[in-house]
Amino acid sequence: MTPEIQLKKVKTDFPKVKITTSKAAEEFIRRFYADDIGIYESFFMLLLNRANSTVGFVKISQGGVAGTYVDVKVIAKYIAETMCYGVILAHNHPSGNLNPSQQDKDITKRIKDMAAFFDCQVLDHIILSEEGYYSFADNFNL
Repeated sequence: MTPEIQLKKVKTDFPKVKITTSKAAEEFIRRFYADDIGIYESFFMLLLNRANSTVGFVKISQGGVAGTYVDVKVIAKYIAETMCYGVILAHNHPSGNLNPSQQDKDITKRIKDMAAFFDCQVLDHIILSEEGYYSFADNFNL
């Protein structure tokens, strides 16, 4: 017997906020980090609809002090399930160094290429520290 598959929208209490700048994205995302922003590297994804309003937020991974593993298949799952139009990626650098590493650039490209398959855009990738942030959209052509 095949399980029943349904497509339906589920109401949530998740705040619906329009994100139009990297600063707005940074401010929204920062509230999901706790006191460990300077200790563990964590990777999150903000999901947006066609109007750039938030529809969800998910923690993809948490690692150690120098990195975290990001599984592109897990990201694909959330993009497909929510049918979002855009995503904003975010992770922190516990060291405080806001410069993107080559690994940061590589994973951003891999996610961007995968998301395109679902007609979803990677709108930004924000790197956070306790004191500031770095936006790929502000510094690269995503």
